[in-house]
Amino acid sequence: MKRIVFALVLLGSPALADGCPEAPDHDAAISDLLQRIQAAPDEAAARPLNGELWELWLDAPDEPSQAMLDQGMRARSSFDYLSALDRFDALVSYCPFYAEGYNQRAFINFLREDYAAALPDLDRTLEIDPRHVGALSGRALTLMALGRPEEGQAALRAALALNPWLAERALLVPVPERDL
Repeated sequence: MKRIVFALVLLGSPALADGCPEAPDHDAAISDLLQRIQAAPDEAAARPLNGELWELWLDAPDEPSQAMLDQGMRARSSFDYLSALDRFDALVSYCPFYAEGYNQRAFINFLREDYAAALPDLDRTLEIDPRHVGALSGRALTLMALGRPEEGQAALRAALALNPWLAERALLVPVPERDL
């Protein structure tokens, strides 16, 4: 049965909404990596740790969901945003409790400049995984693109509290009372 579901996913058939297992529990590893990133002396030291975070977030719950995620990311890297969106829609339908499906769909909508569609997916990502630094920084950029700079700055500060070495730190607007 598992092979049949996997084959259907690869062929692009609709996924089963209740067939996805829970996402792997990487909470302890993420906590460790975030602590190590915060203690890193510079961006160069933090960069490989950030890569390890992404490896954990991109670890899908099962083979069919991993296939959908990988297909969507390949489509995105080929600038085929509609195919990527289709794959991430399927992933979110199949695995509604897997944060990265929402995060990747939000990123596609951000790239398509459909910021209003990206924001709910970023919010859902953060409901599932409040420490998802990628979603926090993506939320900051999305809010700024929507003309909501104060909210964007708050989201950026939350992301930087977890990872002070994000490239987006250059967008932080200092608040004199806070940042003296």
